Amino acid sequence: MRVILADDSVLLREGLTRLLDDAGHEVVAAVGDAPALLDAVGRHRPDVAVVDVRMPPTHKDEGLRAALEIRERLPGVGVLVLSQYVEQHYAARLLAGSTEGLGYLLKDRVSEVGDFLDSLEGVRAGGTAFDPEVVRQLLARTTRADPLSRLSPREGEVLRLLAQGFVNAAVAERLHVSLSTVEKHVNAIMEKLDLPRDPGYSRRVLAILRYLES
Repeated sequence: MRVILADDSVLLREGLTRLLDDAGHEVVAAVGDAPALLDAVGRHRPDVAVVDVRMPPTHKDEGLRAALEIRERLPGVGVLVLSQYVEQHYAARLLAGSTEGLGYLLKDRVSEVGDFLDSLEGVRAGGTAFDPEVVRQLLARTTRADPLSRLSPREGEVLRLLAQGFVNAAVAERLHVSLSTVEKHVNAIMEKLDLPRDPGYSRRVLAILRYLES
């Protein structure tokens, strides 16, 4: 198969390249950051992209967000996330769509080279490959307490009025507080609900949807 590797560790990239070469596969690109990954996938159209979660510049979730973009733009490309971490928010979004040709393995728990290669082959064939620990953590995330319970009573009032369609100025008038106070409450609501800072989404709309779902 034709594979792209994305990991900021040069040693890991080199090691995986040799491993895959020895197994008869072709590494068409090995990159160290998310923009290079997206560029390489667009140019080479690999069978599978092996992606780390944390890559430059912030070393937080760039790799996983790039994996989401690959799934949206090129659904025929298999994605195998290989990381030390379970980044729950974006991992949940990744699994919210089709899981065909998708995998998420934890580096420290891959004990056999053969198992890794089998997982890669499975993803290439349209199957899935998930470490049980990844599944456990994601299930724990979905069954934890309602995030709305984190809001203070006043923040709950603000969100309720937003869900009724009121703009910030109207909320301030109804609650007899300043506009800046409402804006502070709105910002706190966004953070407490763990809403993504993604330019493709309106955090205000997502907050209202979360409220309506509850």
